[in-house]
Amino acid sequence: MRKIPYFIPDITKVERDAIANVLDNPSYDIVSELEEEFKKFIGIEYAVAALSGAAAFHLCLFAMDIKRGDKIICSVNCHPTFPEMIRHFDAEPIFIDIEEDTFFMSYEKCKETIERIGVKKLRAIIVSHTAGQAMDLEPFFALADTYNIKIIEDATMALGLMHNGIRIGSQQTFASIFNIVLDATHPVAQTGILTTHNEKLAKQAILLRYHGIVSEKTTSTTPQYLYDVVGIGNKYNVSYLDVALCLSQLRRIDYIIKRRIEIAQYYNATLKDAPHIEIPIIKSDHIFLHYIIKLDKNRDHFAKKLKECGIQVALHFVPSHLLTYYKCKYKYKISDFPIALKNYQQILSLPIYSAMQQEDVDYVCKQVLHLTNLRV
Repeated sequence: MRKIPYFIPDITKVERDAIANVLDNPSYDIVSELEEEFKKFIGIEYAVAALSGAAAFHLCLFAMDIKRGDKIICSVNCHPTFPEMIRHFDAEPIFIDIEEDTFFMSYEKCKETIERIGVKKLRAIIVSHTAGQAMDLEPFFALADTYNIKIIEDATMALGLMHNGIRIGSQQTFASIFNIVLDATHPVAQTGILTTHNEKLAKQAILLRYHGIVSEKTTSTTPQYLYDVVGIGNKYNVSYLDVALCLSQLRRIDYIIKRRIEIAQYYNATLKDAPHIEIPIIKSDHIFLHYIIKLDKNRDHFAKKLKECGIQVALHFVPSHLLTYYKCKYKYKISDFPIALKNYQQILSLPIYSAMQQEDVDYVCKQVLHLTNLRV
C-alpha cells in the first residue's frame, strides 16, 4: 500500500548547499541577508526576522505595548497562535464568525461587533488570508480608518500570494506576520517575519527581539563587549541554520507555488464531479497552502478510510470557541459561531505540497473517488 504523508518539505541541493555554507561561514550574518531580500520581495520598508510566525506575532504585540484588558478582533477560525499570543498579554481576543465559502472573517459580522462592543481598548483587527487564498482587505481598511484601530495581517499562509497584482504584505496594514516553515508540527526549519511600514514599530521590535540588549558599537579604539539593557524583551532571534533553509525556500517560492497550483488544478479537474464532496470555492488569488474539501456527511469516517488507504489528511480551522481553554474562559456555546461550526463539521484537507509526485496525486484522487462512490 502506498503511503502519502500530509506534508513533506521540498529539500533540494539548494537547501543543502545553504546549510553547508552556514557551517563553513558561521560568523556571516545571514539573518540580515534574509531581511533585506524579504523587504525587496514583499515591497515593504521593514522586515524583522524571528524564531517563528508565533514569535513574530508575539514580538509585534510586545512592540505595540499591548496591555491587560486590551481587545483584538480575530477570526474564530484563525490559527490558535493568534488568540494564544493575545492572552499572553492578558488581553482579550474577540472572535468573529466567517464566510462559508472562503473561511474568511465576515466583514459584516466584524462591523456589527465593533458597533456593539465599542472601541474602548480595541487595539487591532487581525485579518487572515486563509489556506492560501487572498482576502480583500479594503473594507477592513475603511473600518479601521473610521474607528482609528490598526490592521494586523495574518499572512502566515500567504507567502508569495498576490491580490489584484499586489504582493500580500505590501499594503497599508500596520503590520503583517509571515511564516516560512519547512514542516508544521515538527519543523525541519522555520522562520517568522514581522513586516511593517511603521518605523517606530520596527525599531521597537528589533530592540526587543534579543532581551532589549543594546551593544556598544565597534570603533577602531573600542571593542564591542559592553552592552546595556534598555527594555524588557525576550529571545525571539532565529538561528542561522533555520534562516539558511528558509531563505532558500524564499528564493524557490515561485516554483513551490506553481507546483502546488498544478496539483490543486489536477484535484479540481479530477474530483469536481465526485459525489458527496465539494471542492474549494475560489473567489480570489490562491496559492493552495491547503486544499480543503467539504463532505456532506460522516467526515471522520471518510478520513479514517483514507488513512486505511495510506493517505494522511488534516483538519484545519477548528473554531476557537470549541477549544477547551476558550470555551471555559469565555463561556461560549457551541452555537455561538454557526458558520464556522457548520464548516468545521464538513471540512478535510488533502495532501498538497511541491515535493508531491504525480503518482501520489493520482493515488489520492483514485482513493477519494473510490470512497465517495461507495457512500450512500
